[in-house]
Amino acid sequence: MNVQVVWFKRDLRIEDHAPLTAAAEKGAVIPLYIVEPSLVTAPDFDQLHYTFIQESIESLSEDLTNLGAPLIVRVGEAVDVFQQLYDRIHFTTIWSHIETGNHLTYERDRAVASWAADRGIGWTEMRHQGVVRGVLDRNRWQKQWEAFMTQPPAETPKQLTAVSEIAEAPMPDAEELGIAEHLTAVPARETDLTGGSSQAHRWLASFLDGRGADYTKAMSSPLTAYDSCSRLSPYLSWGCVSMRSVVHALRDKQAELRALKEAERKTAPMNLKALKSFDARLHWHCHFIQKLEAEPDIEFHCFNRLCDPLRTQPDDWNEEYYQAWIKGRTGYPFVDACMRALQTRGWINFRMRAMLVSFAAYDLWLDWRGIKDFLACQFIDYEPGIHYSQLQMQSGTTGINTLRMYNPTKQGYDHDPEGTFIRTWVRELRDVPDLFIHTPHNAPRPPDNYPPPMVDHDKAIARARASFKSLRNTDGFREEASRVYEKHGSRKRPSRRRTVATSETSS
Repeated sequence: MNVQVVWFKRDLRIEDHAPLTAAAEKGAVIPLYIVEPSLVTAPDFDQLHYTFIQESIESLSEDLTNLGAPLIVRVGEAVDVFQQLYDRIHFTTIWSHIETGNHLTYERDRAVASWAADRGIGWTEMRHQGVVRGVLDRNRWQKQWEAFMTQPPAETPKQLTAVSEIAEAPMPDAEELGIAEHLTAVPARETDLTGGSSQAHRWLASFLDGRGADYTKAMSSPLTAYDSCSRLSPYLSWGCVSMRSVVHALRDKQAELRALKEAERKTAPMNLKALKSFDARLHWHCHFIQKLEAEPDIEFHCFNRLCDPLRTQPDDWNEEYYQAWIKGRTGYPFVDACMRALQTRGWINFRMRAMLVSFAAYDLWLDWRGIKDFLACQFIDYEPGIHYSQLQMQSGTTGINTLRMYNPTKQGYDHDPEGTFIRTWVRELRDVPDLFIHTPHNAPRPPDNYPPPMVDHDKAIARARASFKSLRNTDGFREEASRVYEKHGSRKRPSRRRTVATSETSS
């Protein structure tokens, strides 16, 4: 019997799943998911992720069973699992999507490729989203993204031929596997994001049907972002829905609105402005992952290698600062509220993520490599390519982006003017008057159980600016920045050899 293994990784769905479709046409199918101890006990993995995966696997397993071939779950390192499976069933081909993951998954895939080649087993990896593998021309990337997204989604097989000799097995508990939970500021998680394809499509439908009408403005404040953002990021990260399916649904909604008369369009629940903004962020999603695909070392090194020594001197890492930051006890109410909300819900809007990293990088002068794993464990939508790219972008180590130095007090005034969000998450401040909610240390009676600001923002930013000014004057910095831009820069037109962004902004 011609047996095909479909290896599910970060693609936990049956819709628009090209490897599953292709394998079903070739013969009997073994749908396989591997719980890999080296990955689930790694420092960038948390129970938060595993719970979402478990829920998604339950949904995927039900869908595959309905197609005739139940999902096979195995615990072990990938090569060992494949060998054990091959000893029982001499399968001919492995099918999977291309994965742009961290260093562990990269090395794992190389080991599987070597194992398969040694046994004459074919392994076909298929494109998963807008990321391009192999030789990359950044000048044509936007066109390649659009060409892939406009293709029809892969058809879901109507029936699968199962291999009866392989027994099913349940997903093990997190405790059995020794998966850690990295919480410091809150006692427990209370996320509203649960795994599975059906959940993904519910979030997508409600967003497009009007929940996202205020998306353009509402995405910036944590008071409104929970309701107005798409909330699709974890479903894209773990593959419960494909990027192509989301793009097709978005384009259908845009066409529907454009077909309306002007008066009807004005009263429609959704609007074209919000959809255009959402469309741009779908492009950005793949654009940032592409950076890691093109240069895997950015997990460990700065994009601009001349930035590597920044924040790495013995006196730069301040453990007291770090502990206060992760525990939501910095003395800056809006920063602390965002950190506690993130740890409870596993999600916070993009602008607040950027502010948290900016505060750690510029105010506390902490190296991004020292905070990357902790933050990865707080994000239910942890996507390595986006994670490392954004950490470096917000820390100033790309060498090509404007330095965004967020003023945490101003951010509070702008996005939580009455302190509603602060009082929700920093309960020590619930009785502080509105006038002092953003600067409680200035109140006539400062709260006894909340610390004063641990650093002076203006002085810290001045130091950071001086450090970056000195760095940018280093021999070879602009040439290195030019290299980074040629390899990773976002552009719709051919490059004109842009070098380095020299401006700074305080938000």
